[in-house]
Parts: sequence; structure tokens; C-alpha cells
Amino acid sequence: MLEQISIFLSAGGPVLWLIFFVLLICWFLIFEIFYYFYKMYPLQKQKIQKIWLKREDKNSWFALKIREEVVSNMTQQMSRWISIIKTLVIISPLLGLLGTVTGMISIFDIISISGTGNPRLMASGISLAVIPTMAGLVTALSGLYFGSYFDKKLQREKNSFLESLNF
Repeated sequence: MLEQISIFLSAGGPVLWLIFFVLLICWFLIFEIFYYFYKMYPLQKQKIQKIWLKREDKNSWFALKIREEVVSNMTQQMSRWISIIKTLVIISPLLGLLGTVTGMISIFDIISISGTGNPRLMASGISLAVIPTMAGLVTALSGLYFGSYFDKKLQREKNSFLESLNF
């Protein structure tokens, strides 16, 4: 399996290694966010709710400002990696395009040296052009799906958290 991945990465050229690195970062952040939402966030939410319920004053202007600050802090913690995933979604197709351009340059180098009579050499240049494009798009699609999923989950959790601190 690792050998096949290595062959695939070498067929796509150096840009594909960069796309692979971006993909690893993206998936690491996706798992980090899942861990936070399903493991850490419920514990933090429960702890803050207990503190809030112990408060006697929940209706004053000062109490409402404290509530807003607590909700804002929790929202920032929940959304801290989502913007990075969205940035990686934007970068991935551009890296794929960079791979396409570098692959086309290698094709033109091959044509200038050996002409169009050697299809095997041209095929290697075509793979350098096509594989990074596909990999960049696949990376962007996976990040786009989970970025959207986490945005919606963030809004639901924020609203739920705000309602749980009602008076």
C-alpha cells in the first residue's frame, strides 16, 4: 500500500507531494475538530452551564454581558480550525493548477528535445500535468464538505449553548 502511494506521488511530481502535505494537514484538522466537538466541547459546555446555574443574578446587564462573552469564547474555540480548513480548500486547486503548469512545461521540454515521436516520454509529462490537478480537486472537495459541515454544526451548537444559558 505504501509502495503504491509512493509510486503515485512520484508520478505526479514534486507538486503532488505538496498537495499530499496539504491533504494531511487538512485531515489532521478535521479529526481535531471532530475530537473537540464530540469529546471536549460537551465537557466544557457542562462545566460552564453549572457555573451559570449557580449564579443568582442572571437578568442584569452585567450578567448578560458575561453570558455574551462566554458564548463568544466558546464560539471562538469551536471555530479556531475551520478557517484554516477553508484556506486549505482554496489553496488545493491552485496547487493542482501549479502541477498542471509544471507538467506542461516538462511536456514542452520533452517535445523540444525529442520531438513528438516518443509517446512514452510525453505520457510521463502528461501524468505530471493531470495527476496533481485531480489530487488538488479531491483535496479541496473533502475539505469543502467538512468545512461546510463544521460551519453548520458550529451554528447549531452556538444556538444550543446560548439557549442553555437562558434565564
